[in-house]
Amino acid sequence: VSHLVQAIRAKDSCFSSIERQSAGSYYERVKISEPNEFDIMLVMPVPRIQLDEADDTGAFYYVSFKRSPKEKGWLKFLEEDGKLSAFKMLQALRDIIKQEVKNIKDMEVTVARKKAGCPAITLQIKNPPSEISVDIILTLEAQQSWPLSTQAGLKIEQWLGTKVRRDMRFRSLYLVAKQNKNEKVLRGNTWRLSFSHIEKDIIKNHGNSKTCCESDGPKCCRKGCLKLLKYLLEQLKMKYPKELEKFCSYHVKTAFLHSCVTWPNDSDWHLGDLDHCFQQCLRFFVDCLQRSQLTHFFIPQYNLLSLEDKAKHHFLSRKICHELNNGFPVFHE
Repeated sequence: VSHLVQAIRAKDSCFSSIERQSAGSYYERVKISEPNEFDIMLVMPVPRIQLDEADDTGAFYYVSFKRSPKEKGWLKFLEEDGKLSAFKMLQALRDIIKQEVKNIKDMEVTVARKKAGCPAITLQIKNPPSEISVDIILTLEAQQSWPLSTQAGLKIEQWLGTKVRRDMRFRSLYLVAKQNKNEKVLRGNTWRLSFSHIEKDIIKNHGNSKTCCESDGPKCCRKGCLKLLKYLLEQLKMKYPKELEKFCSYHVKTAFLHSCVTWPNDSDWHLGDLDHCFQQCLRFFVDCLQRSQLTHFFIPQYNLLSLEDKAKHHFLSRKICHELNNGFPVFHE
């Protein structure tokens, strides 16, 4: 990745200040099974931008510059109406990466074919004994306040405290290139808010008391719960790939964060209570599935379970209930 970052910075002046940032489960230390998938965010600082909501989720936006950027290279990424095109930027990035992987000699790296609506550029690294895939995600970083849709989100006051919440909301705003499925004309110029940098912090500093899980502090089972939730979904997805393709680890991660808010005290998560806490989180998730209602942790108006997939939600909730009531047979298969 460092090889690619150097090349990207050199090839296009717009990308000259790009920085890599690690995201996802491996870096939150909640990866399960063997680490064969990595997410790398390539973060690009942008001058002041204007955000216009692309739909009613409060998560998808059109991005335009408040004033014409000093760096004229940005102009090639703008649509006629001045909107910053996620599609054009991703295309330019993909072209540079495709050229550059040819120069990586010490391992076999290829760029995977584009998947519709997927914001990542995926590298496949052939490396016995197993293949590794690296998702490169183009991310804009704006030093400005979070949009209105986030105002009532991040309800962590009782859990992590009011001051922590205030500090988090002062952090940069991240937007990832992400196709909005509800767009009438799929032009590929929408961006979606991303809070993965905040999520990573929350999961690392997850205690109600500051010493939770420090070397000499009391240990809790929060991370253990999250790992089990992700592992259960992963196993069920392997068993029912077609029925469960709409679900991803972000669903269980969101349910987990809501559970942490519902049970804010470290005493609710004693290390020895892992099985009880895990089942409590699962029941919370099942309840969300049965109601087809899982609120985005940062954007309360955004429901991550779309109502047209009700049958799929019920399918997953039935499978989870079966696991819950039978001692998790899928873990032993």
